[in-house]
Amino acid sequence: MLSKLNANNKIVGAKQVKRALNSQEIEAVFIAKDAENKITDEIKEICIDKHVQVIYVDNMKKLGDACGIDVNAATAALVK
Repeated sequence: MLSKLNANNKIVGAKQVKRALNSQEIEAVFIAKDAENKITDEIKEICIDKHVQVIYVDNMKKLGDACGIDVNAATAALVK
């Protein structure tokens, strides 16, 4: 599933993922295990409320690499 993040239909970053969860159809949300809880807790709650699958990734570097960006990423989402 992580390999799907290389596609164009992704959103990267906590603010953008939060916004997308409230306005778009999201297939899955990826959260790095080493991301700060204050950043990810609200996203987790929204995912539970909207029945969106949450997939945990080992660390922010791995998530950033999977998204094809040169920086670490706390969260990312796949758009339906």
